[in-house]
Amino acid sequence: MENKACEECGGKVIRKKLEYIYLGENLGKFDADVCTKCNEQVFDEETFQRIEALAKNKGLWGLAAKSKVSQIGNSVAVTINKKIAGFVNLKKGEEVRVYPESKNRIIIETS
Repeated sequence: MENKACEECGGKVIRKKLEYIYLGENLGKFDADVCTKCNEQVFDEETFQRIEALAKNKGLWGLAAKSKVSQIGNSVAVTINKKIAGFVNLKKGEEVRVYPESKNRIIIETS
């Protein structure tokens, strides 16, 4: 086995089995090259295709969606599409907690 150097920091790269978590779902353990210095993780193309297929089978792939901000009285509203609402089990009338994580990220927590 050849010694590899990390493309990010130049550190030593080793082969490890890693759990792949996507949208909070564990898709399994997969071989990856991992830097011992900066922890950069790289999956080869074939492995990533297997991960992508698993995510698609579980209905996790393609959940991101664009939405426009609307005005309702003195407030603003953002709609959440049915696919995302179903994934997080969000129901009409349910109370959620909304708060900013930063200037460009908002967290919505369900109970």
